Amino acid sequence: MEKFLTPIPRIVGHRGDSHQAPENTLEAFERAIELNVDVIETDVHLTRDGQLIIWHDETLERNTDGQGRIEQYTLEELKRLDAGYTFTRDGGLSFPYRGKGVRMITLSEALEACPSQRFNVDLKSRDPAIVRTFTDVISDHRAHERVLCASFHLSHLRQVRSTHPEILTSLTTFEVLPLLTAHSLHLLPRKLKTERERTLVFQVPVRQWGIEVITPRFIEEFHARGAVIMVWTINEESEMDRLFDMGVDTIMSDDVALLREVVTRRFS
Repeated sequence: MEKFLTPIPRIVGHRGDSHQAPENTLEAFERAIELNVDVIETDVHLTRDGQLIIWHDETLERNTDGQGRIEQYTLEELKRLDAGYTFTRDGGLSFPYRGKGVRMITLSEALEACPSQRFNVDLKSRDPAIVRTFTDVISDHRAHERVLCASFHLSHLRQVRSTHPEILTSLTTFEVLPLLTAHSLHLLPRKLKTERERTLVFQVPVRQWGIEVITPRFIEEFHARGAVIMVWTINEESEMDRLFDMGVDTIMSDDVALLREVVTRRFS
């Protein structure tokens, strides 16, 4: 079994514990770790000066007091922004993290601050230079076995697989679609061919493009071929139970405390 998948992750904190703290900040990561998540899911962009900053959106307005595209700023400029500026738990009546010094962090800072934590890192930037920067950071921290690389850019994943085969990657949309088609037509081969002999990691929603992706047959057939099924982003207890009943391996959630309760009840 892959080191990253041992033990099998049940609880993935989507951008940390983003239900209780500003997403993709050290504060959210530390809260997730306090709740004993298996994996923290996060996202990275390249800054204008080539640094790897943790953030989800291409722009700054939704979560900070800044404006514009994140990749137009240097790391130093981004570090001046209030990354807790818009976080609220009560629909905007209060902003408990505003003005409290919450800052954007680099992937390197996150790996250093959370040295025992597994991370699922999504490469967001289209610029192919992000791959070299990402693998350099992973190598600097010797974090190959505690990081899984994801991306919607297939070329990025192929480059990671080619240059750093020791880093596990998930399947991207363009790889999942033909498998879904073959599955629906009952044409899946007994053994799935991959670019390298690594575990197939699906990171998929319950449904997409009008297709019910997660079904008992989907799970059964891909489990039979050694795949791991991770589902995002689930925040309702009844849906968590339904998915675990079907046999999914992993759930990503914003509400880490709730997911922890469900997993403890079911698997302890």
